Amino acid sequence: MTEVQREMLISHDSNETRVALLENDELVELYVERPKRSVVGNVYLGKVKDVLPGMQAAFVDVGLDKNAFLYVDEIVGPGQSEPGSRRDVASLLKPGEQVLVQVLKDPMGTKGARVTTDITLPGRFVVLLPFSSSVGVSRKLPEEDRDRLHTVIEENVPPGVGAIVRTVAQGVTDKEIAADLEFLLRLWKRVSHQAEEALAPEVVYTEMDLALRLVRDVFSDGFKRLVVDDKVTYAKVVSFLKKTSPELVKRVNHFRERGALFDAYGLMPVIESAMRRVVELPSGGHIAIDRTEALTVVDVNSGRYVGRKNLEDTILRINLEAAEEVARQLRLRDIGGIIVIDFIDMEQVANRAAVMRRLDAALERDRTKTRVLEMSRLGLVEMTRKNVTDGLFGVMTEMCPRCDGQGRVLSAATRRIAVERRLRELLLSGSSSAFLFGVHPETYDLLMSPGVNVVAGLKSEMRKQVSIVPDVECGPLEVRVLIEGKTGFLKRSLDSLRRR
Repeated sequence: MTEVQREMLISHDSNETRVALLENDELVELYVERPKRSVVGNVYLGKVKDVLPGMQAAFVDVGLDKNAFLYVDEIVGPGQSEPGSRRDVASLLKPGEQVLVQVLKDPMGTKGARVTTDITLPGRFVVLLPFSSSVGVSRKLPEEDRDRLHTVIEENVPPGVGAIVRTVAQGVTDKEIAADLEFLLRLWKRVSHQAEEALAPEVVYTEMDLALRLVRDVFSDGFKRLVVDDKVTYAKVVSFLKKTSPELVKRVNHFRERGALFDAYGLMPVIESAMRRVVELPSGGHIAIDRTEALTVVDVNSGRYVGRKNLEDTILRINLEAAEEVARQLRLRDIGGIIVIDFIDMEQVANRAAVMRRLDAALERDRTKTRVLEMSRLGLVEMTRKNVTDGLFGVMTEMCPRCDGQGRVLSAATRRIAVERRLRELLLSGSSSAFLFGVHPETYDLLMSPGVNVVAGLKSEMRKQVSIVPDVECGPLEVRVLIEGKTGFLKRSLDSLRRR
C-alpha cells in the first residue's frame, strides 16, 4: 500500500483562522474558526436551572446564549457512580446547584451546548481523567509501545485519577510522557482552585485556539510538513512544539510568499466546491448532499455516465467512486450525526460487499468516530459520525432570507472576508502607491458598514492609498481595479469623479 503524504496548512488573519489537512496533495479536512470561536473543551462552573426527570436530564446556565443540556449518563464526579449505571437525575442535581461541566458539543441551531461533568484535560501525549481511575492507551499504537506507556502512566498517576495515552505518543520517551502528565496534573489543580473561587456561571478553563489545538492533537512525525502564513501564529506553534515535540520543529515552515497560502496550494476551488450540493464523480456520475435537522442524506446518481459493458458493471463503478467521495466529503465538510447514503441498487451480493469494503477502507482514515451498518437490499447505508461542531457548512453559510430557510447562501461575513482578502492580494501584487477599486454595491455596503472600516485597515496595513466605490458591473465576490497610480493622481481622479 502506498504511503500517504500528509501536510498541514495554517492560514490566519484578523478575520479567521483556517487549518487544512492534505493527504497526497488532496484537501481532506478543513477547519475554520472566527472570533466567535468554538466552546468545545471549555470548562464552566454552571448553575442548574431546570431538572427534568421525564427526560432524565438537566439544563445548566454556563453563561452562553442558551442553557446547556446535561444528560444523566454524563453526570460523574467524586462520590458518584460511574456513567451508565441506573440513576435518577433528580437525586443527583437540584435547581440552583453549582456544577462543574465541560462542553462536548457546540450550540447548534435551536439547541444549546451539550455538556458533561466527566472533565477531561488533553495534553500533547496524554489526556487526564480527573474523575476516573482507569488508565488506557490508544489501540492504534504498536503493542510494545502500549505495554510500556501503560506502565509509565500507572507509575506516575495519583490514586483516583485516570489517563489515556494518545496516538501521537508513538516513540515518545518515558520522561516526555511523565512530564506531560505532570503538566496536566498542575493544570487540573489550577482549574479546581479557580472553580472554588468562581461564581457561576463562569468559565474556568478555555481550550486552545484552533491552530494550536490541531497541532497538539494531530501534528506528528506522520506529517511531511506544517506551513503557517502568519508570523505570530508561526511563533506560537514553534514555541509549543519546542516544549512538547522539539524534533518536529524542523518540519514547520513560515510561508513568506506574496500570494495567499491556500491559493499557492490550489485549495480555493476545492473549498468552494465543498459549499455545493452536488459533487461530480470521475466517471461522470455525481452525489447530492442534503442536510436536514435530523440527518444528512447522500444520494448517488449515474449522471451522464452510461457505461461500456452491462448495467451492473456501470452501477458498480459509480457506487465504488461514490463510496470514496462520500467518505472524503464527510471529513471535508465535517458532517456529523445520522447519515443515510442511497447507493444505486445492485443485484449481486458480491458487488454490494465490494462497495461496503471500499466505504469502510475510506472511513478508516477519518479521525472522527464513525459507525456503519450493513447495506440494505434497497442500497441504503445508515451510519453515524460523531457530531461536535456545526462543521464547515454551518460556519461559512447562513439561512437564505429569500426562501424561508429552504436554502443557504454565503453569509455576509464570508462575503466580506473573501472580498477583503482579494483586495489585500491586489494591493500586495501591485507596485503602485494608490488604488481605486470597484466592488458590488451590496459588497460596498458590507465593507463600509459602521464598525467594520475595512478600507482604513487596509490603508494602515499596506501603507497605500485605498478607496472603493460601488460598481454594478462587479459580481458579489468580484473586485475590479478602476484606477492605479500615484497618490496625487488618485486624488485628482476621485475629485474629477465627484464633480461629475
